[in-house]
Formats: sequence, structure tokens, C-alpha cells
Amino acid sequence: MKTICTKKAPAAIGPYSQGVRVKGLLFTSGQIAIDPKTNEFIGGDISAQTKQVMENLGEILNKACTSFDKVVKTTVFITDMDDFGVVNEIYGEYFKEHKPARSCVAVKNLPKDALIEIEVIAKV
Repeated sequence: MKTICTKKAPAAIGPYSQGVRVKGLLFTSGQIAIDPKTNEFIGGDISAQTKQVMENLGEILNKACTSFDKVVKTTVFITDMDDFGVVNEIYGEYFKEHKPARSCVAVKNLPKDALIEIEVIAKV
């Protein structure tokens, strides 16, 4: 088992790792829209937050020597199902030909009042 940590993605805001690699798989912690340069929540609309989340995930994947095309499962948490279309459009920019399995769940709220959080499982 190996802990994944990169300065190109936000530092953990609690007692957890950005990701853990075990037996050929990477499990990421859920990412919200935190700018890794400042470690501050960016706020903004669902579009801006989704883009930041996907960029953060991309950096964690990269650090673990994998990529979006090796993601096998994602879990998306959103606070408003009315945002699903926007999230889906931006999410689709990162998964063009390869489409991992996905769950999308509406939740009451997220850390820092984020509108979205995403976690992934990827093959390494």
C-alpha cells in the first residue's frame, strides 16, 4: 500500500490522504474545488467548481502514474440535481472515449459549502 500526495492538488483538510494505491488500484479521496496553489476553496458556480475538482483529480492520478483513461469507477456527490447537466457536460470532457462506471448522489451539503465532490478508483 502506498499513500499518494502531490503539491499539485489540494492538501488534505482532515485526517486522510489524497489517494492510496493498493494492488494495482488507486482510490482517491473526494475532491472539492480547492485551488492547490492557495489551498483555498474557490467558490463560484457549479461549472467552475466541477472544472477545479476534475483538475485536482487529474493531478492525483498523474502522481500515481495513471490517468483518466484508466479510471474504472467514479462517485459524484452534488448538492442540487438541477446541476446534473452542467456537471455531466464538464465531466464528459475528461472521459471522452473511455466511460467509467459512475454513481451520482444528491447530498444535503458538502465541506466548505461546496456544490460538488468527486472521488475515483483507477487502475494503475
